[in-house]
Amino acid sequence: MKKFVMVLLFTLYPLLFTFSFAHWADLAAAEISTSETTTQIVLTFPTGLVAEMDADGNGVLSESEIHLNHADLVNFFLANISLKDGNGQKPSITLSTVAGADIPPDLGLAPGTHSTVRLTYTWKEPPAGITLDYNLFLPGVSTASCLATILQDGQTQTFVFTPENRTLTLEAGRTPLWSQIGSFIVLGFEHILTGYDHLLFLLALLALGGSIGYLLKVVSAFTLAHSITLTLATLEIISLSPRLIESLIALSIAYVAAENLWRNQAKAERWRWLLTFGFGLIHGMGFAGILREMSLPNATLAASLVSFNVGVEIGQVLFMSVAFLLLQVAKRWKWDKVIRYGASLTAIAAGLFWFVQRAFLG
Repeated sequence: MKKFVMVLLFTLYPLLFTFSFAHWADLAAAEISTSETTTQIVLTFPTGLVAEMDADGNGVLSESEIHLNHADLVNFFLANISLKDGNGQKPSITLSTVAGADIPPDLGLAPGTHSTVRLTYTWKEPPAGITLDYNLFLPGVSTASCLATILQDGQTQTFVFTPENRTLTLEAGRTPLWSQIGSFIVLGFEHILTGYDHLLFLLALLALGGSIGYLLKVVSAFTLAHSITLTLATLEIISLSPRLIESLIALSIAYVAAENLWRNQAKAERWRWLLTFGFGLIHGMGFAGILREMSLPNATLAASLVSFNVGVEIGQVLFMSVAFLLLQVAKRWKWDKVIRYGASLTAIAAGLFWFVQRAFLG
């Protein structure tokens, strides 16, 4: 058994470095406004996408650096942000700098890592609907996203671009509500499935073993708890330090996994739902981090919040259902207990590693 555990830890250890940064998304923000013959995008994007143009290496393209690399930047945006209308008409593009006062406020993006430009697309004729294809993501970064605030026909909508959800259609007189809802469901689904610390917590809960009744209890407790704090934290009714929240999430993984090793299963099954509810309150504040970073407009906050939470629930139920079935199958093997103990020991190691990193090294 010791040999098995050592091999498992050795195999997973390099992954801890990647997983520990699960919540750092490649965020961008775009404010899109339309008029009869122009479409304007004020875009704040990760400077790392054009790092070679950042001559002084300060993480932000200055006005002089933008002017110096103007032609290359235009080609870069033409290649990664495509607009056309229903008749196949494509607009011309001009790029300009943005004064500090004109940058959309409270984007929640880290200073010294992002740059802002204004892209103006001019149509020869009023467009018959606009299809926007956004592909401005760091290669291989599954958590990449861009929050778009759309100002059209006197209304405000939001939409989240991700590598799997790159296309938005704007039609005059129509509010893309379903597009907005769908994009936030996808964002929530991807967020839970790339939130490796949350998944490891759920796996630690299941590694104890237990019946379908146990599964339903812990799923319900976790869902209710994180939905409460996700809502309260996104609405800024409660607020705690992200460092504290992320550190407590790491400790919750280590504790639940450690409990698997010494707690009597029958007793643990009876009360584990209550423990899950308490830790779920903490995880909910972690889920809220990405929505707070986006600084969602009030007009679309409710729909975005509910949609995001639905996506999280879909991903969570899918993951726990598959993990539960696999663990049920493993009960037929003589290595079942070794697998469960090994998974718990690995979760303890990961949780403690993340705690030290987040609490003292982040």
